[in-house]
Amino acid sequence: MRPPKDLSNQDRNKIVQYLLANLKNGKPRYGAMKEAASLFNTSQRMITRLWAAAKKQKENGQEIYLANAKPGATRRKRIQVDIELVQSLELQKRSTIRRLAVGINQSKSTVWRWVNKGLIRAHSSAIKPDLTAPNKLLRLRFSLEALEFDHIMSAVKFKTMDNTIHVDEKWFYITKASNRFYLTPGEGDPHRTCKSKAFIKKVMFVCAFCRPVFSNSGECLFDGKIGIFPLIEQLPAKRNSKNRPAGTMETKPIQSVTKEIMKGCYINQLLPAIYQKWSEFGSKLIYIQQDNAKPHILDSDPEFRAAATAHGFDIRIVQQPPNSPDTNVNDLGWFRAIQSIQEEHACYSCDDIVKAVEASYAALSPHTLNKVFLSLQSCMVEIMKQRGHNAYKIPHMRKDALMRAGELPRDWRFLRIWWKSALLT
Repeated sequence: MRPPKDLSNQDRNKIVQYLLANLKNGKPRYGAMKEAASLFNTSQRMITRLWAAAKKQKENGQEIYLANAKPGATRRKRIQVDIELVQSLELQKRSTIRRLAVGINQSKSTVWRWVNKGLIRAHSSAIKPDLTAPNKLLRLRFSLEALEFDHIMSAVKFKTMDNTIHVDEKWFYITKASNRFYLTPGEGDPHRTCKSKAFIKKVMFVCAFCRPVFSNSGECLFDGKIGIFPLIEQLPAKRNSKNRPAGTMETKPIQSVTKEIMKGCYINQLLPAIYQKWSEFGSKLIYIQQDNAKPHILDSDPEFRAAATAHGFDIRIVQQPPNSPDTNVNDLGWFRAIQSIQEEHACYSCDDIVKAVEASYAALSPHTLNKVFLSLQSCMVEIMKQRGHNAYKIPHMRKDALMRAGELPRDWRFLRIWWKSALLT
């Protein structure tokens, strides 16, 4: 329904004449007021007020004539947004509604209405890595190498990526320093304690997975989950306590992760998990994609090479582009999905963290994992559009049919980039 319009004096008197023409026993007939409201695009409340004023004039013996109480009075004009004034303020002075209102000399309620109507938009800005020219070139090359030309369909498509295992590390905490709970009115506030908020117990996990494989009917043939491995060690307790005697073996997180620790995790945990879970119909040439963190080992490591060529496999380590967390699916929502489920479990020790994270990892469906790979494809499209830059937000393209099929939009820009990719090699 349209909002009621301001009535002129002429419209007010037309409404009264309409009601007088539809009288029954000295009163407007049933439904006449509703018809008048619809006819003159106003509210029934306004019609009732006008009829009451006309009836009062008639009872006083006056000529029926309705006019505004204040001739020439109009509704107060709404305050318009001064776009240039808002844009002239520094970003730090536009971080909250209160600061913005002070900066443009308006009330907080006025600014709040502008935000609700979309005249001013709220934006959360996340700081991103500073990219050099070589970084942008490597990012662009990385995205182009993920493409292939389908001669049958005459279309540029993404490769299936089913032989690339994404590996990354993350700290999982026993609890958050600040958390929100919803309680009943008579329930007491929870009391949580910790020796220091700066040293909350945490465990680092190495997460590894690849793209899941589905049949044409949608059945999951391989869930893509290689494993999530905690970097922990068993150490004897040094002294007695009320919880256990000295010498009891305890689970402790490895605080300093070195190359030797990562090499041991790769050789003793990651590679055996690949040999055990890899599909017999999958490619024996497998790439382990990792970032450029210092503790990571290189593909040329002799011990790793010896272990990576067992059982007929050829497993190689590749590096993702520097300063590019948007090219690893762990950082595109997979870690966040694991953590959201892990925080539903109460943890009191390192063993509890390990159990909660492993249970959360197992609970996530392969379809959720496949959506993260669609996000990776969306990021690669944006990287190509931006010529390697990271000045973009991840678009919502996960449900797009072309992205599900791995096909890029038939846009000359993408084809032009594809055919010029030979210049980067």
